Amino acid sequence: MDIIFLRELKVVTLIGIYEWEKRVPQTLQLDLDIALPNSRACQSDDINDALDYAQVAQHIQTVLSDGHFSLLETLAEHIAQIILKDFNAPWVKVSVAKLQAIRNCKQVGISIERGQIK
Repeated sequence: MDIIFLRELKVVTLIGIYEWEKRVPQTLQLDLDIALPNSRACQSDDINDALDYAQVAQHIQTVLSDGHFSLLETLAEHIAQIILKDFNAPWVKVSVAKLQAIRNCKQVGISIERGQIK
């Protein structure tokens, strides 16, 4: 199985349960591992056979910039479903981190895996 990854992708969205979090956008950090539906790009060296990770990043940033989520868990699930459905990935691991959400802690977050590894 071939997996592409995006590390430390910064996205801005409304996230949280507190009133101020519903008004003030916050920056989150994402790590994505995305299984490819096939390995054609490895043999063909053709971008048309590859998953365009720039397109993945842009799509996620656009979707999240327009939304509000109460929980990181819900946001992570939303991202996973986008990747599985819109990009035809058989499997994805999504890690979402809130930066400096609590004192003396650089990040807090969640990692989820969805889909099937063949």
